[in-house]
Amino acid sequence: MKPDDSPLIRAGESAGEYLLHEIDSSIDPSGARSISSAPIEYESLNGFQTLLVVIFLGVAAWYLTWRLDTFNEQALGFSILLYGAELFGMLTTLLHLFMTWRLRIRISPPPPPGFKVDVFIPTYNEPVELVRNTLVAAIHMDYPHETWLLDDGNRPEMAALAQELGVRYLARQENTDAKAGNLNNALRHSDADFIAVFDCDHAPHKYFLTRTLGYFQDEKVAFVQTPQDFFNLDSYQHRWRPNRKLVWTEQSLFFRVIQRGKDYWNAAFFCGSCAVIRRSALDDVGGFATGTVTEDLHTSLRIHKAGYKSVYHPESLAFGLAPNSVMPFLKQRIRWGQGAMQVWRQEGVLFARGLTLAQRLNYFASMSTYFDGWQKAIFYVAPVIVLFTGMMPINALGAEFLWHFIPYYLLNFWVFEEVGRGFGNTLYIEQYNMGRFAGFAWATLGLFRKRLSFFVTPKEQTPRSESLRLLTPQLVVLIFNAAAIPVGIALFLYWHHLPFSGVVANVVWAAVNLSLALAIVAFSLKQSRFRRKEYRFPIPLPANVSLADEPMRFMTVDDISSNGCRIYGNFVSPPPIGEAIRGIIYLPAGQIPFLGEITSHIEGGRQDQRYVKAIGCRFVVQDWHYRDQLKLFLYGSDLQWQLLTLTERIPTPSEWMAEKMGIISPTSQFAARNWAAMLYRIKEKQEHPDEVGLITMTGDRLEAVLTFKPIPEGTSIQGRFFTRRRSEDFLVCIGPGRALQSPVSPIYLYEVTPVAEKPD
Repeated sequence: MKPDDSPLIRAGESAGEYLLHEIDSSIDPSGARSISSAPIEYESLNGFQTLLVVIFLGVAAWYLTWRLDTFNEQALGFSILLYGAELFGMLTTLLHLFMTWRLRIRISPPPPPGFKVDVFIPTYNEPVELVRNTLVAAIHMDYPHETWLLDDGNRPEMAALAQELGVRYLARQENTDAKAGNLNNALRHSDADFIAVFDCDHAPHKYFLTRTLGYFQDEKVAFVQTPQDFFNLDSYQHRWRPNRKLVWTEQSLFFRVIQRGKDYWNAAFFCGSCAVIRRSALDDVGGFATGTVTEDLHTSLRIHKAGYKSVYHPESLAFGLAPNSVMPFLKQRIRWGQGAMQVWRQEGVLFARGLTLAQRLNYFASMSTYFDGWQKAIFYVAPVIVLFTGMMPINALGAEFLWHFIPYYLLNFWVFEEVGRGFGNTLYIEQYNMGRFAGFAWATLGLFRKRLSFFVTPKEQTPRSESLRLLTPQLVVLIFNAAAIPVGIALFLYWHHLPFSGVVANVVWAAVNLSLALAIVAFSLKQSRFRRKEYRFPIPLPANVSLADEPMRFMTVDDISSNGCRIYGNFVSPPPIGEAIRGIIYLPAGQIPFLGEITSHIEGGRQDQRYVKAIGCRFVVQDWHYRDQLKLFLYGSDLQWQLLTLTERIPTPSEWMAEKMGIISPTSQFAARNWAAMLYRIKEKQEHPDEVGLITMTGDRLEAVLTFKPIPEGTSIQGRFFTRRRSEDFLVCIGPGRALQSPVSPIYLYEVTPVAEKPD
């Protein structure tokens, strides 16, 4: 496979997802292979994991049966409530096992020519710049298509943007049925065979259509859904420490595992964005579903009831803007929950005609998850009640209780991690469960409300005072559990209101609740202080920069957006804040000139040896053409994941143990932290002009180069690199490498070996 043709593979994908791309080349190029005639390929739990699940189910039956004899007759209501919460947890576990036992492996067939495709991008009140990012990426997708901007805000600036970029513009005078009404209105003006839908903050990769349209050779396929990924790794739903490769997100488990499991049962659902839908299937079900605030889930259900197939293609092919703070995050989850309740109310789900039993269970699992809010509330309150009042929900404690509870609890955790295939980070999931439990509980009341208002997820930052108000339920849990611990201990010491084992068990329980509440409150308040208006991508690029009237010098930029960047170079003296700066940033497809001003100094070194290692730059003047080229390069791909070798996946407990025992080797990938701009040429082609790229080193040892053109392995290149401290000639031999896909053209990362011979 040539580097230019290598598929876009998300860092950290599972073996099954990697296989999806590896077997892609075996498909008949003519596209004659029918999906309906192909056997279902899937990734299942291995033998050890299957045995573990069987043991867990046996222990769970043993524990829950034993619990029936432990009710405290003096607090029967409390006992039944707690046992009911445990039973609900077991029900959701069984549904989760059913959904995730087998994960569908999808082959991306080549798209046949001749499909007529319209791309719908609905907007209401989002910023122009955000919409521009998506439009620029959508326009440049491979495969012939027409892009539509559907403006429910009916704003002149959006009409001007559409005209400038050459896309179709459609607005409505009334906003009936919100997003669904906007999409249905566009359907009346479109005659395309297929409709690709993107939220206005989701910039698609250029491969999006060519990776998804091939599935529609099966005439029963109604829609193809891809993951909803997000580029802003500093969002509220991301957990990333920049010095680590792990970037876990609150939706990792859903898009990497659960949707693939649903796909095995033909039950993956349309998520409202990053999908392609067959027009005739929409016509058969009356268009995008209205009457609920989640038109995506509702439309999916109606399409499945009509007998159509769905496809979940697990490749990251579009990247949007995740909520930056607690307020938009919670509002979005509440809307999803309320919409799920409305769909349940209208469609019945468990008894809906037209669905298979497996589809009913899959939809029920997704909708019932919002009742988890009530279950968590019971668990958060229970130890407080016990420690304050001495009222126990069970009459068995001590060794008997531990003998039953600990195996059940530990196996529950272990099984969850294994079936999550490394994407179910329990610690973080429990923190988010704490953060959203009240919102989920509130959302379930939508089951009894006929009409709800649709609202767009806010993109702005949440003020600190508003964050505190939204965190009131978590603060209540925190305060009461914190108070219950000393009060419970004091009451035990003076009045022995509980047996010793009961005090210990409930103090530990309250401490766990306290730690979860403290963690999510602290994280939420930290995110509310975030002030940057535009995400900065941690992507290094070479640049030629001039400060004031100095000559141009090669430097390195990163932390880059269309509004500014950070520049690393050899600064003889710190340039003053506000000073003008000009330069050229090199991209794989060309050069981006810029004019800007210095906004900050980034210092390094020990306290007694401080130095300016970088400067912050804000772009002041930049031609719209060049700015769009930079936007196209930055948005609509996972280049930052590829370049930094980031992953959402951690080893499961069984994998961790196998690594420690030497049964399997730990995976490791090259990951550079510091890059320097370089000029280079192939040693055997001295007559050729210099090329621009990047080089990285540890100490004085050169380790890898990043180039915009492919170089054969074994080739010697020579040139000069430019760091903060010096510029120096080098001669290296190109080693193994890989192509990193970007929306414009590939970037090539190669390991290198220094050559002893001096450069010419």
